[in-house]
Amino acid sequence: MNNKFNMKQVRRSAIAVAVGMCFASMAYAQNADGTIFGRAKAKESVQVVNTETGASRTIEADKDGSFTFTKLPVGRYKVTTGGKTREVSVAIGSGTEVKFDDVATVTVTASRTRNPIDVSSTESNTVFSLAEIQALPVGRNATAVSLLAPGTVAGDAAFGNLASFSGASVAENGYYINGFDVTNMRNFTNYSSLPFDAISQQQIKTGGYGAEFGRSLGGVVSLSTKRGTNTWKGGASAYITPGWASAKGQTVINRDPNANWPATTLANPSYTLFSPSQNTFKNLSYNVYAGGPIVKDKLFVFGLLEGRKNTSDTYGGSSSGTASAETPNGMMKLDWQISDDHRLEFTGISNKRRTSNVTYLNPDDEKYALRHIGAPQRTSTDTGGDVEILKYTGYLTENLTLTAQYGRLYSLQGRLNDPADYGADCPAVYSPSLTPLGCWNPLHFTIRDLKAPDDSDTRKGKRVDLEWIVGSHTIRAGYDAQDFISTQAGVTYSGGSYFRYLNMPASRNINGVVGAGTPGNAEYVRLRVYQATSGEFVAKNDAMYIEDSWKVAKNVLLYGGIRSESFDNKTADGISFVDRKNQLAPRFGAAWDVNGDASMKVYGNFGRYYIPVASNTNIRATRSEYQSETYYNFVGKDPKTGAPLNLGPQIGQAIISGSLSSPNPGTIADTKLKPMNQDEYILGFQKALAKNWSMGVKAVYRKVNDGMDDYCATTGVAKWAMDNGYKNFDPHSMASCILMNPGRPLNLMIDANDDGKLVQVTVPNSYLGLAKYERTYKALELSMERPFDGKWGLSGSYVYSVNKGTAEGYVQSDLGQEDAGITQDFDFGSFTDGAYGTLPNNRTHALKLYGNYALNDNFRLGANLTVASGRSTSCIGYVPTTVPDYLGPDGTTNGGSGAYTSASSYYCLNAQGTSVLGHRGNGPTMPWTKSLDLNIAYILKLEGGRTLTLQASVFNVFNSQTITMVNQIRDYSRAESKLPTGNKLNPNYGYPAAFQGARSASFSARYEF
Repeated sequence: MNNKFNMKQVRRSAIAVAVGMCFASMAYAQNADGTIFGRAKAKESVQVVNTETGASRTIEADKDGSFTFTKLPVGRYKVTTGGKTREVSVAIGSGTEVKFDDVATVTVTASRTRNPIDVSSTESNTVFSLAEIQALPVGRNATAVSLLAPGTVAGDAAFGNLASFSGASVAENGYYINGFDVTNMRNFTNYSSLPFDAISQQQIKTGGYGAEFGRSLGGVVSLSTKRGTNTWKGGASAYITPGWASAKGQTVINRDPNANWPATTLANPSYTLFSPSQNTFKNLSYNVYAGGPIVKDKLFVFGLLEGRKNTSDTYGGSSSGTASAETPNGMMKLDWQISDDHRLEFTGISNKRRTSNVTYLNPDDEKYALRHIGAPQRTSTDTGGDVEILKYTGYLTENLTLTAQYGRLYSLQGRLNDPADYGADCPAVYSPSLTPLGCWNPLHFTIRDLKAPDDSDTRKGKRVDLEWIVGSHTIRAGYDAQDFISTQAGVTYSGGSYFRYLNMPASRNINGVVGAGTPGNAEYVRLRVYQATSGEFVAKNDAMYIEDSWKVAKNVLLYGGIRSESFDNKTADGISFVDRKNQLAPRFGAAWDVNGDASMKVYGNFGRYYIPVASNTNIRATRSEYQSETYYNFVGKDPKTGAPLNLGPQIGQAIISGSLSSPNPGTIADTKLKPMNQDEYILGFQKALAKNWSMGVKAVYRKVNDGMDDYCATTGVAKWAMDNGYKNFDPHSMASCILMNPGRPLNLMIDANDDGKLVQVTVPNSYLGLAKYERTYKALELSMERPFDGKWGLSGSYVYSVNKGTAEGYVQSDLGQEDAGITQDFDFGSFTDGAYGTLPNNRTHALKLYGNYALNDNFRLGANLTVASGRSTSCIGYVPTTVPDYLGPDGTTNGGSGAYTSASSYYCLNAQGTSVLGHRGNGPTMPWTKSLDLNIAYILKLEGGRTLTLQASVFNVFNSQTITMVNQIRDYSRAESKLPTGNKLNPNYGYPAAFQGARSASFSARYEF
C-alpha cells in the first residue's frame, strides 16, 4: 500500500510540475529570463545553483515556507533545502514550481501544454526549446514555430505569411530577442532576425500579458539566445532545400485586356494556371558555433557564424531573372557573472543580406518565354543590419532585484546597387502589352532622391525594472523609452512621368467620355505623375507601469496592474503631429489552484492594450505626396524616349490626389486622437490527467475600442464649414489625409477663415459618413498534451473562432496594403459602405496536431498536421459617381473618392455593368487547407558526448495546393467604371490569386560536441 501510494504521489507531482512549466510568470512577461518558486519549511535556507555556469543564490523561505528566485537565465538548476535537492529547467519568461515534500527527486523539462497556466500567472504562453523545434517538421523561422500555438493562423501571402494572433492583423505583433524589442515599427510587418541555430528557446504569447508589456494587440514572439557555460560545447550544421525534391507549384497569370499579347502565348487569353518546369531554386545554409568559459564560473562566450547560398531562376510574362544571396550572418553572446548578485550580458547580431539579381526583359512576341532572353541587367540589393543589446541584472537583496537594459537596432530597408545609368532624363514608357519603350531603365521605374541617405530604421531602447517581494506580494515597477528613427528618400517616376499606351476601344469610350478617342488612332495614352519628398522621421514611445501579484490565500493569486503609454510622432522638421501622454491600460487577473497540487487550475484575466502609431504614418502623412492621372489623344512618338508627341486634347477630367506642399503639422491628426487600443477577456481552466496527459479549455473575447486610420475626403468638412458660417474656408488648405478614430466626431485644426490662423473645430460624423471602426474576436480553444517521455509525445489544439468587423487592422489583406494604420479602408465615407463582415484572418475552425515517436535509440519520427477552414472574400470595385463624396468641393474628383485609381470599396459592377453595393465577406469562402508534414531523423551518439544527426523533412506530403485567395477586384479600372452600363469588367475576378505551397523537402546534418 505505501509503495503504491508513494508512486502515485511521485507521478502526480511530476505532472503538476510539468504543467506549471508551461506558462510564463506574469511578473516576467517581457524579458528573456525565468523564475523558480515553491514551498519549503518556514525560514529555511534555500539555494539555487545553475548547473551549467555555477552561478548560485541563497535566500530564506518566508514564514509560510514560500520562496521565489527571480530573473534567472534560461537553463538547468539544482534547488536545495534541508538536505533535499530538486533538478529543474527554467524556460524563457516562465515560472517553475518546486515543492519539497516527501517524494523522490523529480526532474522536469519544459512542457509545451498550450492552455494551462501555473498559479503564479494568468498569462497564455507557450515555450519551445531549440531541440524541440528541431525534432518537428517545421520551417526554420520564428513565424513557422509561432503557428504551432493555438489561436494563430497564417496571414496573407502579401505580407510573407506572418502569423495572425487571435483575430489581430499580422502587423500588430511584437518580436523580442533577449528581452529587447526588435519589431520594425515602420509598418510592423517585419522584425530583425536571429540565425536559427543560435536560438535557445522561443516563447509565444497569445494573451493575458501583464502591465509590464504593451505595444501589441496580437501576440508576442520572444527569443532567447544560446549562451556559454562552464563546458565548451559547439557544433556545425548544414541545411539544404533542393528544387529537385519539391513539387511544381502553380503560378497565376493575370492578363490585361489592353495588352493584346500574341494568342500563341497562352491557350486562354485572360487567365490560366501556369506551372513553369524551368523555375528552379536551391536554398543552402550552414553554420559553425561554439561556446564555453573564458574564465570559469565568471565569464562566458557563445558565437555562431552562418553562411548561406540561396539561388533561384524565375520566368514571368514580361521578364525573367536569376537571384542569389550569399551574405554571412552571425551572433555573439557574452555573459559576465560579476558576482552571485550581479550579472552583465551583451548580445550582438548581424543579419545583413545582399541579393544579386540578373533581369532579362522579354520582347513583345515572346511573353512568358520559359528561358532567359534579352540583354542581362545586373543589380544587387542590400537589406538587414545589426542589433546590440546590453543588460544588467542585480540582486540587491534577497527580495529586491534591479534590471537595466539598453539596445540599438539598425535595419536597412533596401539599397539598390545598379552599375547601369538611371536614365533620369528618360520618362517611363510602356506599350499596351507592358513592354518597356525608349531609353529609360526599367529597373528604375521610380528614381529616389540621390541626395537622401539610405532608407533605414534605427531603434534605440532603454528600460529599468525593479522587483520587490514583500510577504505575499510581488510588486514590480518599471520605465522604458524607445526612439525610432526612419529615413525615407523622396521618389518620382523616371524622367518625372509615366506613360502607358492603351489600345483604343471600338466604342472610343474613355475615362467617362463617350466617343472620345480620335478616329483612326489605334492607341491613346495614360499619363501619371508622382512626386514625394525626402525626410528623417522620429517616433518616441515611453511607458511606465506598476503591478502586484498577491497570493491572497495558499491556492489563490490575484493580479492587478496599470500601464501608462505615451506616443509622440514627429514630422521631418521635428514637430509633433501626434503627441498622446499617459494612455492608461489596466490589467487584472486571478488564478485558483483548485486542488492545491497544480492538478487543476481555473483562471481569468482582463487587459487593455495599446499599439503605437507606425513611423510609416510619419512618412506618408507629413511629407509632400502628389499623384495625378490624365488621359490623352496624341500624334506621334519620340524616337528616343518613346513618349507621345503632340498630346491633346485631354480626355475627361484629371484624377488628382495629394498635394505638392507639405501639410501644416497642426492639421494632420485629430486633436483628440485616441491611439488604437483593444480590450481582452480570457476565462479558462486546465486539468492534469493520468499518464502524463493534460487538457485545457479557454474562452477568449477581444474588442477594439478606438480604431485608428486616416481619412482623406474634404467634401464633408467643406459642407460643415459652409453650414456653420465659415464662408471663406478653402478645403485645399487641409492635409491630404487626417489621422482619426473613424466613426467618431472629427476634432480638427483648420484655416477656417482663410487668414492663415488655425481654428479648432469639431465636425460630426454625419458629415463624414464613416462607419465606426469595429473588430471583435470570439473563440473557444481546446488543447491537450502528452509531453515527450523518451518514447513518444503528442500536442494538439482545436479552436473555433469568429472574427468580424469593419476593418482588419493595421494592414489590408484583401488588397495587400501594408501601410500600417493608414489603409484605404476609411479614406472616404463611401469606402465604409457595406464594410462590416467577416474579416480576412477569420478561420472558423483550426485543428493542429504535432508530435514525435522514437522507433529506437537511433531513429525518430516527427509529424505536424494542420487543418483550417478557408478565409472569406469580397467583391471589390470603385464607388459609383452617385455617392455623396465622389467629387471634391470644387466639383472635380480632387478631394473626392472618385480620385482613387485603385478599387477600394464594396461597390462593384454586376454582370450588366451596373455598380451595386455589397458587403465585406459576400464573396465565396475559400476551401479548407490541409497540410501534413513528416520527418525522420537518424541520431548517432559518438564517444565523448558527440552526436551526429541526419534528418529529412517533407512539407505538405500530399501536395495539397489548395486555393487560398482569389482575385477580389471586379471592376477593371476607374476610367472604365465611369462609363455607362456595359463597361469593362476585370476578366481575372474570382480567379485564384494564391495557392497553398507545393510539397517541398529539406535535408540537414548536425554535428554537436
